[in-house]
Parts: sequence; structure tokens; C-alpha cells
Amino acid sequence: MDAKVMVVSVIVKNQSAALDFYTGKVGFEKKTDYAPSSSYRYLTVGPKGQDLELSLWQAGSKDLSGWSSRWEPGGGPPVVLRVDDCRKTFMELKSRGVEFEQAQPEEHPWGITATFSDPDGNRFSINQFRRAGQ
Repeated sequence: MDAKVMVVSVIVKNQSAALDFYTGKVGFEKKTDYAPSSSYRYLTVGPKGQDLELSLWQAGSKDLSGWSSRWEPGGGPPVVLRVDDCRKTFMELKSRGVEFEQAQPEEHPWGITATFSDPDGNRFSINQFRRAGQ
């Protein structure tokens, strides 16, 4: 199979508040915002210049057939964002009001990481992986 992951769903309590967090604090851009009157709002954000999108799925949303998800915010493992400079990205996000689990990025044999949560408890790790020879 030749496939490319394009969208990952993140469950949120309020799509508008999540949009503000991801665009205003994290620095992502809004990619899709489609809200037909008879169905749920399909809203995505993602890193600028990349194809990957996070679908900000509002808990309890119903599709056209009336199906409603039972997904809850903050229930999954962290989404990993690969960065070139973890410490720099950490400081940029922190200066915008993003709160991290650690006081400073942590060193590991494989690289450097720091983890934050969105307002709904969904976790994200910014990871800087070591290159060969480092």
C-alpha cells in the first residue's frame, strides 16, 4: 500500500477555543473550516508549509446519520512534533503562553524532548532527534 498520513484527529471540548490555541499559541495555520448547517463542523489546523492536518473534533459532534462519537478530550498518547532545535522551540512556545510538563527540555540518549498539553489535555511532545555521530 502506498499511502500518506494526512489527518490526525484531536478531540476537543470547544473547536473555536482550540483553534485559538493552535493558531495563536502553537503557531499552526487553519487549513479547513467547513460547517454545513445539517452536520458537524470539520475544522483542521497544521504546521505551515506541511500537508499534515490535525482535525479538531469536538466531543459529542454528530455526523449526518446522527452518529455521535464517544471520544473524550485528553485520552490519547502524545502527538510527536519533530523539531530541529527543541530548546529554541520550547522557549518560543513558552513565550506565547504554552505550558509544559517540564521546567526545561529533557535530554535522552535518543535526543531532547519537552511535552505540553492543549487546553483539553491532549498531549504533544516536541522532539529533537540526535543525528548520527552526535
